[in-house]
Amino acid sequence: MLESLEGVGLLVGAPWIYAWVGLSVLLDVFLPVLPSGVLVIAAATAAAAGSGAATGRVPDGVPDLLALTLCAATASVLGDMVAYRLAWRGGPRLDRAIARSRRLTTAQERLGTALARGGGALVVLARFAPAGRSLVSLGAGAARRRVREFLPWSALAGLSWAAYSVALGYFGGQWLGTTWLATGVSLLALFGAGAGAAFLMRRRPHPTETT
Repeated sequence: MLESLEGVGLLVGAPWIYAWVGLSVLLDVFLPVLPSGVLVIAAATAAAAGSGAATGRVPDGVPDLLALTLCAATASVLGDMVAYRLAWRGGPRLDRAIARSRRLTTAQERLGTALARGGGALVVLARFAPAGRSLVSLGAGAARRRVREFLPWSALAGLSWAAYSVALGYFGGQWLGTTWLATGVSLLALFGAGAGAAFLMRRRPHPTETT
């Protein structure tokens, strides 16, 4: 068990883990294939070693849970705002690209209606759904939604996703031990939440259906 803990600690040891997590979360709004969730969960799983090792040796550089959560949440919001600003300034070329994409067009319409009604649950759901964050951030910018309409929901979405991911990794490590099995089970739970969020997004009525 100790060798397993040390192996995880070497891969996700602080302070480098914060840089890797921040960069991965920031960029996965453009490249959803980046393993940002994997990094957050693996780091939180390693952090679980710090609470149950009173009689054992804990690897140096174990990440701090609060710092990890804030790092992931902040990077999420920054990435959303970069995509939002790029879409805002995209011009006719981006508008044509969005018009050719049924998913982007639908996301833009639904997001505009949700924000206009003062409800941004769609933004939070999209943060968990595969590629949903990209669709919502680009859609908000292309639709010229105001920052004060989009930013608070982006912050809530980023914090919710980061806290959920860290909690999965930490409690998975507590219950199953700080091993790759715990990381794998936690990832399955994260992917399950993503599948559920994607399902709920598809089930939300189209604006033209709710007059």
